[in-house]
Amino acid sequence: MIHKTQLYQVLDCLQEGFYLVDNNGCINYWNKAAERLTGYSAEEVLGSRCSENILVHVDSDGAPLCTGNCPLMAALRDGGQKNTDVYMHHRNGHRIPVSVSVVPMRDRNGEISGAVQIFEDRSPQVIASEHIEELRVLALLDHLTGLANRRFSEAALRSRAEEHRRYGWPYAILLLDIDRFKEVNDEYGHVVGDQVLCVAGKTLSRGIRKTDLMGRWGGDEFIAIIANAREEPLQATGNRLRALVERSTISVEDETIGVTVSVGGVMCRPGEDVENLIQRADHLLYEAKANGRNCVKVEAEIEEPSIQLAAG
Repeated sequence: MIHKTQLYQVLDCLQEGFYLVDNNGCINYWNKAAERLTGYSAEEVLGSRCSENILVHVDSDGAPLCTGNCPLMAALRDGGQKNTDVYMHHRNGHRIPVSVSVVPMRDRNGEISGAVQIFEDRSPQVIASEHIEELRVLALLDHLTGLANRRFSEAALRSRAEEHRRYGWPYAILLLDIDRFKEVNDEYGHVVGDQVLCVAGKTLSRGIRKTDLMGRWGGDEFIAIIANAREEPLQATGNRLRALVERSTISVEDETIGVTVSVGGVMCRPGEDVENLIQRADHLLYEAKANGRNCVKVEAEIEEPSIQLAAG
């Protein structure tokens, strides 16, 4: 028979995060991969619930799951296995997309005694790690946030514009600006300001599809370049990113600092150059700021004329 210590040694070799909870949702085992993926050590989480400012899962719209639709608590209630995709909270404050599987455990009498949760990182950065490393070599990443820098973002925009001209493939952009960032710098200093930029950047980059690009446009402004933009309404994309940032925080001594972004978004127009596209998005970003911040302003989408093939 395998001893519990031996079993835990095996579980520590897994690449996936793995933890056990009792029937009250309290964590009583936390493997090495869970430490690596979340930034939380076993000593910090054992005896706690994940809702106690640890993982604090939210869905793709930024809505908290711990207060109602938590897959772990649902498995403990009904005894069914749960599989879903959520965004978890990393110890450093940013959000990470993870695939979660929850399996309830039963005692000898068939009563639910706890549950196992397994999770793995599904970030586009993980999927495209080799490509990211190549970009580092080419010095196309922002040194602070690790996102595409201005140079690479501009090149990606020109590429999308050329694809639209040649093939009619639609694309869109979102300009995102951190609200009241100067006040953060003035009150807490530039070191904390840099932490805010990193948390916002990591959260934003993990809220887009692997076919899209998130870049640091400059200062406290970011740009999302959305390929095949008609697959998802631009408003929905902007709202998801805004909500995920709103749910991200950093800790400074005993204080928790929240951060929000204002967003302006536009779809490309036939024959439009990149400079005009940026100007339109920037105008909507300004409107979002004037509207009270932490909101999304997106231009109404236009229908492009369909291509009619002549009979012959």
